[in-house]
Amino acid sequence: MTSFHLPPTGFGPGSQPSEDDAELAFLALPSGMRTYESHIPDIDDTARVAPALMLLARVADACDLAARGEVPPAFDLAHLDADSRRLIAETLGQGEVSMRLRGVPALMVQESVFAGVWAVAGSGVDRIEVGPVPEAATTRAFAPFRQALTPTGKKPEGVVNAPALLAELAEKSATWRAKDEAHVINLSLLPHTEEDLIWLDRMLGEGAVTILSRGYGNCRITASAMPQVWRVQFFNSMDSLILDTFEVTTMPEVALAAPEDLTDSAERIRDVLEALR
Repeated sequence: MTSFHLPPTGFGPGSQPSEDDAELAFLALPSGMRTYESHIPDIDDTARVAPALMLLARVADACDLAARGEVPPAFDLAHLDADSRRLIAETLGQGEVSMRLRGVPALMVQESVFAGVWAVAGSGVDRIEVGPVPEAATTRAFAPFRQALTPTGKKPEGVVNAPALLAELAEKSATWRAKDEAHVINLSLLPHTEEDLIWLDRMLGEGAVTILSRGYGNCRITASAMPQVWRVQFFNSMDSLILDTFEVTTMPEVALAAPEDLTDSAERIRDVLEALR
């Protein structure tokens, strides 16, 4: 009998698990996505932390201003007593986005659980900023930590498409205007070699700002030393690189708090204050 007359493999009685068989093992789905959870600090005497409550009310007002496109003032925390400072830290918590800013002084930035409310700390610096992104993240971004280089001589072996990509990035960087849409080069969809990526990294250098956004997986954003050029890499929950791009823009959108986020943060902060009082 030829194979044409035989039933296809994997079909028919006995080919599928029965009720007595062990359960099927499925690939684990991503987990651990961060979501907002309201947290009300436990305080015995609100009078003792009145400065902190007043500051939180001002932060909520600042969120409304930032949502309308205005630039609210920063809030210095140095004058707060220990109890008030503790209440601020407990109320704000830690959100999805953190930043490392090189420079003088070096700064660490942590977004709170209220999107667009940022804790900024460094030598002699302890403040809250409200807005789409902290000011220093844009003003310092492309200050070279590792200088960009100009291609000279023969390209290293294995470098194939990187020179064309570098030329495109340099042209977009030089002609960039503040209201332009982001120009994205998706490396995940383009043919390139490992040598291409190493060469591009050397030519572009490294800026002063590194951002990590933790959501459904991680997003790592690194400023280059070429103005307006960022490397944006997305990783899944298994820490595998799933999207690798260059973006020519003032700040990649994934790191920004949207106006809707800021409006929502104002409401949530006022809800916490109402519960505390």
